[in-house]
Formats: sequence, structure tokens, C-alpha cells
Amino acid sequence: MRKTLTTLAICTILLTPTVLFAEQAATPQLAYQLVEELTTEVGPRLVGTPGDAKAVEWATKRLKSLGFDKVWTEEFTTPFWQRGQARLEIVSPFPQSLVLAALGGSVSTPNEGIQAAVVMFNSLEELMAADRSKVAGKIVFINKAMTKDRQGSQYGKVVGGRSKGAVEAAKLGAKAIIIRSVGTSNNRFAHTGKMTYEEGVDKIPAAAISVPDAQQLARILNKAPDAKIKLNLQTTNEDAISHNVIAEMTGSERPQEIVLIGAHLDSWDQGTGALDDGAGVGIVMATAVLVKQQAKPKRTIRVVLYGNEEGGLVGARAYAAKHSEELKNHVFASESDFGAGKIWQFDTGFGNKALAFAAEIQKKLAPLGIQPGNNQAFGGPDVSVLKPFGVPVASLEQDGTDYFDYHHTPNDTLDKIDPKALEQNVQAWVIMTGMVANSDTDFRQ
Repeated sequence: MRKTLTTLAICTILLTPTVLFAEQAATPQLAYQLVEELTTEVGPRLVGTPGDAKAVEWATKRLKSLGFDKVWTEEFTTPFWQRGQARLEIVSPFPQSLVLAALGGSVSTPNEGIQAAVVMFNSLEELMAADRSKVAGKIVFINKAMTKDRQGSQYGKVVGGRSKGAVEAAKLGAKAIIIRSVGTSNNRFAHTGKMTYEEGVDKIPAAAISVPDAQQLARILNKAPDAKIKLNLQTTNEDAISHNVIAEMTGSERPQEIVLIGAHLDSWDQGTGALDDGAGVGIVMATAVLVKQQAKPKRTIRVVLYGNEEGGLVGARAYAAKHSEELKNHVFASESDFGAGKIWQFDTGFGNKALAFAAEIQKKLAPLGIQPGNNQAFGGPDVSVLKPFGVPVASLEQDGTDYFDYHHTPNDTLDKIDPKALEQNVQAWVIMTGMVANSDTDFRQ
């Protein structure tokens, strides 16, 4: 009944091309079909692995089969990291194993592992304020919990422990660092993700433990502050070649004006990357196809499937560098990279004169339950690289309440996608992209 009401609501707006786009988008379930293919036929897509190369091949062939006018790849060199053996044990006083995942980019421990006492901190800031004598020679444990909210705003408040914790712990003489997973699920899955090192600071191994295991370790330390653990991580770090995959529906009137819609093709290796970012890949590929089904857009719609977003926006930076002279012709950019929850808000990053057109887009989005947002849109991780060059961006904000239950864990699999919610995403993306691609508006002004 909900689907029927949504379709009727869309039909009652006005029989404009935009509405027809949305009606078409509601029928074929193309986005779900694409993410099902990607996660089933390719699976995990960690940059530099055979899965990454297979994903590039799949995307290239699939985009051609969908009728894009141009399809090509652009090569770039990227750091390549891969996990090997990983084990974490409480040695004393209560021997047991804990569930962990090496953090992306971490160096290995010695082959025999590292055994040391543990020192626990409730946040990165608490660690940074600690005295060296409290930390030196020990394994640091950051036990900071993340809470749920629709926007995922708590992620930024917690993820610093993952990205910067190893550097701050090493500065104080720590042997290694473990963190409570940056996630909101109590399932016994550890959350991976990229961490970083700093030149001139010792590189120490870094891992995350699942939320239940973090709670267990905290209880053990409360009972036995002198508890000892043993960490063994084996990883590889080298360089590899990857690719951005790009496709276009050429504009009929102003082909030089580019409307970029993007997602990232790579994923972490633990799950199949359904939410992060297979859903986004399906959404933007389907969007361009469905817009063109109604009528060839006036402006060129360019789909960019970025490589190695997870490793630090490597493909996005390569794209910006290669297309630096062309960015002035990018009239708009947006990315889908926050799972497959329903879209609830439309944000823009437009010039003041273009806000009237943004309001027209908003009117067409309203029947889908999407409210007006602000004019400080991020655009998405990869697209954010284009924003400093003056490219106007927009964000269709998804409901991320449960996103961090699965994000970067083995639990990021196709069954976590609600096809009806994904359908609503496609409807919204087709409305936004179709209106932008067929407008005369200069979104910079």
C-alpha cells in the first residue's frame, strides 16, 4: 500500500518529464539487479586484489550493455594493503581469544606477535593527554562507543581513534594499539577501515575488536588492571594499479556540460560491499539509464565509479588531477555512498541564484518523503574532492540509523538492502539528475 500511495502521489504533481522519470524508476528494480550482480559475481573488491580487477571488468561490460554512449577506464597507482593472519588473546589472568580485524594500512607485528600489558583510554583525546610513563611499552586500548543517529554524525566523533590512534599511541611509546570497533552493532564482528601513520613517528600495529569483545576486555581490565594480551597481525603493504570506470550519456544540446553522478566501486574485504558501496553503484548506473529512457538529456550525464575510495579517496584525487582542465565544465556533481536507507533530505552546495531551481527540485522530491535541507552539501566523499575547484554539489541524504551496524564488517552483505528503500533512492536520484541535466541553470551563480 505504501508503494501505491507513493506512486499516486508522484503522478499527481504534474506530468512533466521528471515525473515520468520517477515512474519508470519505480518499475525495473535495475539498481537492485546491478548490486546483486556486483556482490554475487564479484564479491569483495579490495583495491589491488583480483576482486578489484574483476569489478572493473564487470562495470565496464555492464555499462556498455546498458547503452551508455561512451565507456572507458582511467588507470592510477595506489597503495595496496592486504590482511593476513590476525589473532588477539588474553594471556592473563583470564585466558581467552577476542574477535579482531587489522586496520587498513597497519604494519605487521613480529612473527611471534607482541605480548604486553594493556592500558585503556575512553577516547583519543584522553590518550593524547596521558603521561608517557603510563603508556610506554604497553598496548593501548581505546574504548570509545559510537551511538546511532540518522545522519551518522557520531562517526566523525569516534573515527579519530581509528585514523590517528596509532600515531598518538606511538608518540607515547606504545607497542601497538587496539580500538573498540567504530560501529553501532553488538554483533561479534570487528569493523575495519583505514588508519594512517605520520612521518618521523614509529609505525605500530593497529587493530579493531568487536563491540562485545571491547566490553569484555574493559571488564577484564576493571578486575585485573595488570592483564596481559598477545597480538599477532600479519599484513602486506605495497603499490598496485587500479582504475576509475567512467561512462557517459552524451548531452543532446550542451554535451560539453557535465553532470557527474558517482559512487565508489571498491570495498573492504570482509563483506561483499553491498551497502558500502554496491548500493551506490547500482543507484547511479540505473539513474543515468532511466533518465535517458525518457529523453536524451540536454547536458552530458557522466557516471564515475571511483577506485580506492576506502584507501583515502585515491581514485577521486586521480580523477580531479586528470580532468583539472575540464572541471570548469562540470556543472554539477553528487555521490551515493551511505548505504541504501531511504532518502529523507535534499542538501545543495549552489550559488545563491541557483537556489530557486533547487527549490523546484525539492518540490518534486517532497512526495517521496524528502524534506528541504541546507546549502552546505558535502556531495559525498569522492565528490568532495571536486568541491574546492568550484564544482557545485548536492546530497540526497540517506537514513543511516543502522548503517554503522554493518559498515566495514563481514556483515555488509546483500540481505541488508531493502529493495523498496533502494527503489525510493533511485526515484529521487532520477528526479534530481533529470532536472539538472535538462536545465539551463548555472549552479555556480
